[in-house]
Amino acid sequence: MRHYAIGDVHGHLDKLQSAMALIARDRDRVDDPKAPVVQIGDLVDRGPDSKGVIEFMIEGVIRGEPWVTLLGNHDRQFLWWLEDPERRDPVLKTEYTWLHERIGGLTTLASYGVDITAPISEMHRQARSLVPDDHIDFLNAMPNRYTRDRLFFAHAGIRPSVPLDQQTEDDLIWIRGEFHNHPDPHDALIIHGHTPVKAATHYGNRINIDSGAAWGHDLSAVVIEERKAWLLTVSGRVPLPHQDPHFSLI
Repeated sequence: MRHYAIGDVHGHLDKLQSAMALIARDRDRVDDPKAPVVQIGDLVDRGPDSKGVIEFMIEGVIRGEPWVTLLGNHDRQFLWWLEDPERRDPVLKTEYTWLHERIGGLTTLASYGVDITAPISEMHRQARSLVPDDHIDFLNAMPNRYTRDRLFFAHAGIRPSVPLDQQTEDDLIWIRGEFHNHPDPHDALIIHGHTPVKAATHYGNRINIDSGAAWGHDLSAVVIEERKAWLLTVSGRVPLPHQDPHFSLI
């Protein structure tokens, strides 16, 4: 089976539209309109148009596009803040909140028209009025994993010592070091984002497709056929660079 995947979008609607266009071009070339497209999570924060990104994904689902959008840690923080601005993600570093400039929640609120200079209580009141219910429903419905044909997609990765069907959401959307540094094969090829790298890279047992769109770099769109993967570019497919899985990222 053929699968397409898109890295962390982080509020960059223009980059998301460009990635989808590359996928559409490759689909036409191979005549495969039904291959799933998995967006790896983190639709929101840091970039200028989180609202537009969510709206774009909703419109695609309504049209019947075979799109799967996974839950990322930023998406969950947005949802939790809407429920209760005092609620903290237990995995987030203690010096940060969702509204911290490094996290990017303020840019998400601004995309909905919230006055981000107001007190938090007023920002929350405005957000509850301005964020459409269908956006909240869409975020709440996002799965934290997608698996098919010995491929396992998750925003951040998996905990190596735990069976795939027993992974916790905290690990699926937050894990880094233990997963990155694990050199041995998993029960499936893991496709993830969450930790930016210079370019989407195949590590043998996992593929990292977060190429740092949040920080001004390209948004990666890839195609995966069995265990082979290519980056989609305006010039066509380019094989992903390979990295020895024994290399320590962290």
